[in-house]
Amino acid sequence: MKGIVFTEFLDLVEEKFGIEMVDKIISESDLDSDGIYTSIGTYQFSEMLQLLQSLNANSGIPISDLLLTYGEHFFNVIETSYKGLLDRYKDPIEMLSSVENHIHVEVRKIYPDAELPEFIIEEKTEDSLTMVYKSSRAMHHFGLGLMNKTFAHFNSTASIITENIKDDGTEVKFVIKKN
Repeated sequence: MKGIVFTEFLDLVEEKFGIEMVDKIISESDLDSDGIYTSIGTYQFSEMLQLLQSLNANSGIPISDLLLTYGEHFFNVIETSYKGLLDRYKDPIEMLSSVENHIHVEVRKIYPDAELPEFIIEEKTEDSLTMVYKSSRAMHHFGLGLMNKTFAHFNSTASIITENIKDDGTEVKFVIKKN
């Protein structure tokens, strides 16, 4: 997992809970990296799981809600750092439907060894999108946070319903209807 995912997560934890919480979740976790991350490094996904579990234990906030908030935070990083990527789109449905065939292609140019989830478009209309998320990491709530902020970026709203295809969250259907 790319280091930017870790550095931004720890930035969010510091912003929401303080530096003491960052120190606590790092010290409570058994991290090969010792919690020392660079944005361009690559780290084991198990470290992110440990940090999330520790934050959950110390905050009482469900991991799904932590991932949702983190996805919303991470969109701000994309918006600031990769504005040109977002400027190519005029509509949130258009942007979300291009994740697999355009946005992930661009991400791989920057991070060639990135392990990205797969998004399969099942149905698309002007105001709706049905897509399936597939990833062994089961971080679809992170994706939901990114989707929420995508609609906000375009001054729009949507109802987004998730349906687990696999109980472990490694395959999830998103049914998105623009309001």
